[in-house]
Amino acid sequence: MDSLTHAPLSPLLYEPRFEVPEDGETETQAELLKTLKHISEVTWKDSGHATRSVHAKSHGLLRGDLKVRTDLPAVLAQGIFAKGGNFPVVIRLSTVPGDMLDDSVSTPRGFAMKVVGVEGERLAGSANDVTQDFILVNCGPVFSAPNAKKFLGSLKLAASTTDKAPGLKKALSAVLRGTERTIELLGSESGALIGLGGHPETHILGETFYTKAPLLFGPYMAKLSVVPISSNLTALTKAPVDLNNKPNGLREAVVDFFKQETAEWDVRVQLCTNLETMPIEDASVAWPEDSSPYVSIAHVIVTPQQAWSEQRSVAVDDKMSFNPWHGISAHRPIGSIMRVRKAAYEMSVRFRAEHNDLNITEPKNLDNFPA
Repeated sequence: MDSLTHAPLSPLLYEPRFEVPEDGETETQAELLKTLKHISEVTWKDSGHATRSVHAKSHGLLRGDLKVRTDLPAVLAQGIFAKGGNFPVVIRLSTVPGDMLDDSVSTPRGFAMKVVGVEGERLAGSANDVTQDFILVNCGPVFSAPNAKKFLGSLKLAASTTDKAPGLKKALSAVLRGTERTIELLGSESGALIGLGGHPETHILGETFYTKAPLLFGPYMAKLSVVPISSNLTALTKAPVDLNNKPNGLREAVVDFFKQETAEWDVRVQLCTNLETMPIEDASVAWPEDSSPYVSIAHVIVTPQQAWSEQRSVAVDDKMSFNPWHGISAHRPIGSIMRVRKAAYEMSVRFRAEHNDLNITEPKNLDNFPA
């Protein structure tokens, strides 16, 4: 949707009482940290290189521009979108697992975007930074778990399979993809099957990505999406990609695309207008778009470039972190899942920095970003 005519005029104003810590949230956070650290320790022991506990493998490392619309009404002109203008961005395309798997183990995909040159009151821990991170994943607008405790349960299941039988994972993924295709032919889909390796073998650049969990949008509450809109991207939506005997097939597809092509995505916001149908503490509930549609607020443009290289991997995979708590107060993450994940992001950065003996810092500009 490129029109602003459907922008909701009366979104709810955020109030602290809307966030209600769940029973045992502190204990859940501690278990979450323990589980994620286990994943990192297992992969570190195998490879001698520390990677992220989740979304370890990158498929595209892109330098682009975020162009904020100049015609936004006041209700949408919030945070970094308060006025029209351009920001340089780094985009990291990835897949979910914490181990470096063959791409034929087909899992959900991530779109992490770091916006550079941002002004505004900062979130705690990022006082000297000028960045705003947004973390998005495909496979629909809802999170796989309603709350932090349920999320921990699914993460423990994933952790138990880290570094175990990669060949079996490939075979299982093929079975799950076939089962998922059958379900989709019946007009439905299974988030559980997709998350376990049943994601269709489609081009990553054709995906739509969602924050899934809510965040503040100035005085309001919202979710964001990133949607392909240039014709060369929309042509890749659900387009098959050959991953047979191509362990890095997704990366190769992204690199091939950006040798000559320019890509454009739409950044859209969905504002919360009703807490009963758009809950903050249950991220598994889809906010009804007939009540509050996703509305365009900015475009992301990426021009032809070397979309992945060893130099970019060092600069982005090793020396950068993507954390929705890197940002301004106007876009603070909200809800139990995002509260417990804050410490997890911080732990992951410390682990990678210590084990790789590297400084992980926030960029002030992208002047030295590898070409």
